[in-house]
Amino acid sequence: MPSLPPLPARARTRASAASSSPRRILVTGAASGLGLALVRALVARGDDVLATDVQADRPDVLPEAAAYLPLDVRSDEAWAAALAHVRETWGGLDLLVNNAGVAAGGRIDVATMDEWHWIVDINLLGVVRGCRTFTPLFKEQGSGHIVNTASLAGLVHAPGMAAYNTVKAGVVALSETLSHELAPHHVDVSVVCPSFFRTNLGSSFQGADTEMETAGKKLVSGSKRSAEQIAEIVVRGIDARRDVILTDRDGQIAWRAKRFARPAYTAVMKRAARRVAAGR
Repeated sequence: MPSLPPLPARARTRASAASSSPRRILVTGAASGLGLALVRALVARGDDVLATDVQADRPDVLPEAAAYLPLDVRSDEAWAAALAHVRETWGGLDLLVNNAGVAAGGRIDVATMDEWHWIVDINLLGVVRGCRTFTPLFKEQGSGHIVNTASLAGLVHAPGMAAYNTVKAGVVALSETLSHELAPHHVDVSVVCPSFFRTNLGSSFQGADTEMETAGKKLVSGSKRSAEQIAEIVVRGIDARRDVILTDRDGQIAWRAKRFARPAYTAVMKRAARRVAAGR
């Protein structure tokens, strides 16, 4: 891989909630959607941001102050190169944001095994690789913060989304496990669980279950929440080092209903399943 230019130096200002020094941050899936919104928000605060995405060339949409590194989260070699670059350029890392992900919807008897392998490799194992790659560095430092982007689907499991629900639930489980495992090393772990918001995630939908794909795209495109609004809430949650960052009221209500009003929650999901079965 060719050598990359050093990360840009610039005047830095920070929000009052954050520390006086700029943080060194790596964000995956940074060329669009929530990843791009987070990069813009973090750069605006004065943080040093290394934006990464699967594209070989630097995406034009990234802010000039952000550095860029190609990173396919499915590649162990690409993760090793990212770690080497961070060590050489910064000498350490303060915040790893495992945000890269794709979307898929499909009933269990319609979605193919190829679809399952595809989404597991990106949405779950991509996060695992990121955590495995940078945990030794965080342990050496005795500090650090891992932020994993999951979804409300990792907490609340609607019908017709088996693969997506499963990988996002796996990210939630991984994050909780690591929050305990890494606490003795002074490393924090947060998991982000947004509901539907406007993003280009719908463009990554693929699979045999076209009915569920169409429904998922409508929910994404029809949301009143923007990626920028979600990013603002996520940044506040990161500053507060929350274990679970719920980004919207819909998600908070659904999660509380599942925990504290399980019969009502189950009834809602059963009705949704009947609509799916009826093709509505």
